[in-house]
Amino acid sequence: MIDLKALRDDPERYRDGARKKNSTVDIDRILMLDTERRRLLSERENARAEQRVLEKEAGPQIGKLMKELKTAPGGAKAALEAQIEELRNKPAALKETVQEYERSLQQMEPELEALLLEVPMPPDADVPVGAGSEDNVEIRTWNPPGFDASKSFEENRGFSPKTHVELIRDLGLTDFERGVKMAGARSYVLTGDGMRLHQAVLRYAFDFMVEANGFTPVSVPVVVREECMVGTGFFPTGRDQAYHIEESKRGSGHDLFLTGTGEVGLMGLHEDEILDEETLPRTYTTVSTCFRREAGAAGKDTAGLFRIHQFDKVEQVVICKADEAESREWHTRMIGFVEALLQSLELPYRLLQCCTGDLGQKNADMIDIECWMPGRGEENAKGRPTGAYAETHSASRLYDFQCRRLNLRYRGESTGGKPVVCHSLNNTVLASPRFLIPLLEIYQNEDGSVTVPAPLRGHMGGRERIG
Repeated sequence: MIDLKALRDDPERYRDGARKKNSTVDIDRILMLDTERRRLLSERENARAEQRVLEKEAGPQIGKLMKELKTAPGGAKAALEAQIEELRNKPAALKETVQEYERSLQQMEPELEALLLEVPMPPDADVPVGAGSEDNVEIRTWNPPGFDASKSFEENRGFSPKTHVELIRDLGLTDFERGVKMAGARSYVLTGDGMRLHQAVLRYAFDFMVEANGFTPVSVPVVVREECMVGTGFFPTGRDQAYHIEESKRGSGHDLFLTGTGEVGLMGLHEDEILDEETLPRTYTTVSTCFRREAGAAGKDTAGLFRIHQFDKVEQVVICKADEAESREWHTRMIGFVEALLQSLELPYRLLQCCTGDLGQKNADMIDIECWMPGRGEENAKGRPTGAYAETHSASRLYDFQCRRLNLRYRGESTGGKPVVCHSLNNTVLASPRFLIPLLEIYQNEDGSVTVPAPLRGHMGGRERIG
């Protein structure tokens, strides 16, 4: 959620940010509701203050008039009784006025809150303006020694590659038919060395973040309340991508949702907390099962392991002080961790600067990392794919957007003891089985086998080859 005071002070920044993100939100309506809300709050407090004064003063005045009433002549009693009744009624009338203001606020606040939840975080000024992913800008590429992703796999290795779909079929690494039988389209079963390799890459990535980079390992729920999805910024705009468990229809007090990333649980850990400044930054990593409906992706990447409903992901999250320079520094470092991981596995990749239209609601900036996959891209004269980059990681800088929704703050010496909203960042460390696509395709051999990368062999029982 954005800072309402900041929107009030500079509404054009938020109008411009929404336009750049192709988001439709009524900023003028928010400002009108905010103005009316502040007026009602002010008048309610004025009425309360007047009510308290009257209640304090009315007692002695009523007592004095009651004494006068006892000795007053008959003609004066009616006037005294009227004064006493008026003094008694004024606080009651003001109480009703206060309640009326409160009713008006209760009617208005849900609309204001709903509109505020739709306002996107404005993109940083150095993010390129664009309509969508087609306008993203390549930052740099990296190739392992002896490999050039600007050339075809055949030019690099001397033989025509199989796609990952062909490799997992020929090596018996998956069973799509039984997966679909049990769970429907975009489902799969990893079998034998397919499951072993899946677990190996996850464990390697997890250990890489914990042992090599000092992140704190945490387990997280993958079934959460709606408040957690709203707080982390995945609702309301991403509601169509989440699986919904309607527990309320079965007598429970609240519905539940399957999370699409471990980020939800890692950020939800400290909802409604005030952290000690000395404990920041908090650096967390988790490995969790993730679920995405892939709504709107019909007919796109339906074959293989690229776009599926269930997968496992190692995620990294950083919660730091409210300082733009520190957030930017962490963003760079988190991307660096992933680059080091990919380079250790000698997989070619590139970094993409996402344009404003591809950022998503919560991001001030986002960098995608795409691995090169021989089995993707345009087809050659033989009808075989020539290779292309595809997203495997996404690194997001959110500033206070998530933490404001979660009411996650810190305080310490630099804040003068006052609570300040934290900043947060997140980045994929590794998501599998999608990550198996570049791994299998790059490490395939001419005889149809696949070499196990050296860093993974310890998690594969020392195996050097599959097939």
